[in-house]
Amino acid sequence: MVEIKTDAALDAMRAAGRVVARTLAAVREAAAVGVTLGALDETARAVLREAGADSPFFGYRPEWAPTPFPAVICASVNDAIVHGVPDGYRLRDGDLLSVDCGAVLDGWVGDSAVSFPVGRPTPEDVRLVDTAYEALDAGIAAAVVGNRIGDIAHAIGRVCRSAGYGIPSGYGGHGVGRTMHEDPGVPNEGRPGRGMPLRHGMVLAIEPMLIGGGGDGYFTARDGWTLRTSDGSRASHAEHTVAITDEGPRILTAP
Repeated sequence: MVEIKTDAALDAMRAAGRVVARTLAAVREAAAVGVTLGALDETARAVLREAGADSPFFGYRPEWAPTPFPAVICASVNDAIVHGVPDGYRLRDGDLLSVDCGAVLDGWVGDSAVSFPVGRPTPEDVRLVDTAYEALDAGIAAAVVGNRIGDIAHAIGRVCRSAGYGIPSGYGGHGVGRTMHEDPGVPNEGRPGRGMPLRHGMVLAIEPMLIGGGGDGYFTARDGWTLRTSDGSRASHAEHTVAITDEGPRILTAP
């Protein structure tokens, strides 16, 4: 069931989204060669704590997960697409890092992700990351009243495929509200004009995930959480929580 939010609820979700944006900015600033993923998680915890917000990630356990998620961010490095578990890994020069973060403030959730190189980037990684944000922008531009979920999916998929990148099947965006994952699902590839109509008050997490090698294959790592590319190529992930409004898309997790 899709919950239509009131304008007051959208304002409350914007407050949660600002906390997410501040958290991601702090993590990005702290991400440097030699810093552990666990230390980045501690940075995120401190920002959430200062804001009086909780994490929808910490302790989250969907039915397929072997254990509750142990951190407040997902930190996915190089061939990790999403759901990377922060641990003692120390960032190296040239790593490609994706960070996904959520916040719960006054009962409302914000959810966003960024990808960026650590240290000296390669042209290939820059192109991969830039394309993820281009796909995100295209998906957001299609998130207008009167369009359908398939229009968002088609816009994202067209950008990814045109650049020669793969898309992990079965993973994409989702509704957001009182919980992190709500209806409807938002695929990263699809046919325009299909799916649920978009209405004022719907809130969606739009999140392209790109596989640099061009294939769509992935597998779950031994930790039971991290998704890795089957071909070992690098991946990127970008995400915003977006409200559908009569005035156009409203990015709730913008800085």
